[in-house]
Amino acid sequence: MRQINKVAVLGAGVMGATIAAHLANAGIGVLLLDIVPGQPNDAEQARGLGLSDRAVRDRLAVQAIAGLGSLKPAPLYLPDYAANLEAGNLEDDLTRLGECDWVIEVVLENLEVKKRLFAEKVVPNLKEGSILSSNTSGLSVNALAEVLPDAVRRNFLVTHFFNPPRYMRLMEMVPCRETDPAVTAFMAGFLAKKLGKGVVYAKDTPNFIANRIGTYAGAITGKHMEEMGLTVEEVDAITGPALGRPKTATFALWDLVGIDTVARVLDNSYEALPDDDEREVFRAPESIEKMVAAGLTGKKAKRGFYKRETVNGESVKFYYDYRSASYQQATSPKFASVQATKQIDDPAQRIRTLLEGGDQAAQFAWKTLRDTLIYTAKRIPEIADDVVNVDNAMKWGYNWELGPFEILDAIGVAVFVARAAADGVAVPELLQGVERFYRREAGKEYFYDVASKTFREIERPASSVSLTLLKDAGRVIEKNSAASLIDLEDGVFCLEFHSKMNTIGGDTLSLIQKSIRRTEQDGVGLVIANQGGMFSAGANLMLLSMGIAEAAFDEIALLVKSFQKAMMAIKYARIPVVAAPHNLVMGGGCETCLHSDAIVAQAETYMGLVEIGVGILPAGGGTKEMALRAIKLADEYETDVTPFLLKNYRNIAMGKVSASAAELYGMGFLRHGDGITLDPDKRIHDAKLKVLALAATYRPSRPVTGVKAPGRSIAASIKTQLWNLKEGGFISEYDKYLASGIADVITGGDVPGGTLISEEYLLDLEREMFLKFCGQKKTAERIQHMLKKGRALRN
Repeated sequence: MRQINKVAVLGAGVMGATIAAHLANAGIGVLLLDIVPGQPNDAEQARGLGLSDRAVRDRLAVQAIAGLGSLKPAPLYLPDYAANLEAGNLEDDLTRLGECDWVIEVVLENLEVKKRLFAEKVVPNLKEGSILSSNTSGLSVNALAEVLPDAVRRNFLVTHFFNPPRYMRLMEMVPCRETDPAVTAFMAGFLAKKLGKGVVYAKDTPNFIANRIGTYAGAITGKHMEEMGLTVEEVDAITGPALGRPKTATFALWDLVGIDTVARVLDNSYEALPDDDEREVFRAPESIEKMVAAGLTGKKAKRGFYKRETVNGESVKFYYDYRSASYQQATSPKFASVQATKQIDDPAQRIRTLLEGGDQAAQFAWKTLRDTLIYTAKRIPEIADDVVNVDNAMKWGYNWELGPFEILDAIGVAVFVARAAADGVAVPELLQGVERFYRREAGKEYFYDVASKTFREIERPASSVSLTLLKDAGRVIEKNSAASLIDLEDGVFCLEFHSKMNTIGGDTLSLIQKSIRRTEQDGVGLVIANQGGMFSAGANLMLLSMGIAEAAFDEIALLVKSFQKAMMAIKYARIPVVAAPHNLVMGGGCETCLHSDAIVAQAETYMGLVEIGVGILPAGGGTKEMALRAIKLADEYETDVTPFLLKNYRNIAMGKVSASAAELYGMGFLRHGDGITLDPDKRIHDAKLKVLALAATYRPSRPVTGVKAPGRSIAASIKTQLWNLKEGGFISEYDKYLASGIADVITGGDVPGGTLISEEYLLDLEREMFLKFCGQKKTAERIQHMLKKGRALRN
């Protein structure tokens, strides 16, 4: 059975180093190699610092590994994972390629440089059967394969990571003509399961799939902008979330990528696509060339399409006016059609709403989308065999909420064709007479196959769980407006939140209780998991804000009590409950996980008890749970509770959020027996397996009583530190007030250390302090600020 246990990455630039880092995240040993530095002065300087001759020769790879800790966003889940990386060079360590199961080339994007490296250094040192790949973003895989022996060609392909490799899910795979299909299939499975990648199969064409369509979309956007006389700021207001795309939209994205890089990609595309019927769209506009010549290359230059300057002591945003070649102060333009999309969660409905508007923004959105979708339709089967690969490429590589063919379905293919025809724009044959490109029936999803002109089922691994398809198949057991209970088979049910941002309110709490009772009656265990943008943003702040405004404190108390009861129901259910969080897991969402028997988190999980940011404390059992965990650890090690308690306290008082699931172990949120999965599609499947494993020997526990309270003396010590922080200007007076209240709760209240208390007692303390905070004007201000601005207020 083929395995990949060790990988060599050739090229220690930013891309090579960050690919190596993500392999290290997966627990794989990596040999990172680069050239031996050729500058004698640098080498002499390095020796002067006490480095050995070998360290000098490995210097580029050594520096790349050392620099991972300073890169933003962080390429490693934890700094300690760098221990999986080993530095070397492309002269002394070539024979060590024979130790590696996979060798991935990430050197200069130059065909001749890559071919020379393969022929002269790589091929003579590969072990038999090892996989060789190139990370090229658009060079021909067959041209690269020309220098490879037949035996190596069978194991050769392009594996195009998107930058940054840890965060961008897309993996474009391009086999050469001789690649063994078994190798392609093996790598697809490995990249998905082990590295969490979304694999698409591309053809050997310039820029493959995502960059071919993405570059065209950006270029045609710029063309229509100039024709309609819009500003870059106006265009970004239109081509962001309203159009189902990230907030970076078009030109803020180009700033992030680097405008010089964008210009180079446009030029390369223009040169590489002589037969493209829309080749001229790829010609870099004069305004872009002028910006690059002037050094206005984006974020890295601190000025591109946008820049910030300090004016009268405040940071002010400016945008680049391509007509005057000067900067103008940003005005945050508003369009009625864009504003109409703001409260719409469904991206399909959002796009339809934007296009149905009657203003200039709607007209612009239609023109850019029309041309992009028509161009994409014309590229099948040139760049990919089917619409699924194209749609996945744009969703995973450019973070579009819907792929091009999904957008056509959202608009209505016939509607799109008729409107394009009314504009006098030719529509490709593919769009003629097709009703839609996707359909769902009886829990299965089908796509329109261009070659056969029939619908084919989208193949999914057994480990890929889609709650949407399960619901379509009639597997919903219980449901209300905020949540659903879904049958995962084998006696395992899944509780899914589906309110706005998966916030937790009365309906969610009600279904938590019903789900546990139903699972206790008819099943063996429960998974709590959601699919989509996030696990949960926490408790419903809007409801709390309304309650505070109306001084309905009795109702708030009942809601908090209901929340606590739901969390305790999770913790003390007669069946195992496993939470499967992903992405944002804030406040009440975090508390839901903390009360579960186990957690199976997706690697990119950003979890925290962040309630202090809105002027409250975790009162759904979160503060209680962190107190109990600290006390339990102290008892296990027969030592003082203070260091354990202080760590847990700081997580709450500072509103700390994990930067990865791996960090949750150090924060005390994940425990022995919990797990992390890199493949987003396997998360619910893995959680189900955990439920079944626990169910085999499950023994429900009982509410905790008779534990020793840390006591008021520890709270007093914490408050002394808070006073020092306040006097030093590190926290506000209200921060100090809130943090002091949290200290009182997590230490067990105004009692001597060692006083025996219960879990219920800690919940009462939580609830009382929560209501006390809700009665403060500054808490109301914090909540309102979060609801309006989406960020914390430090008042």
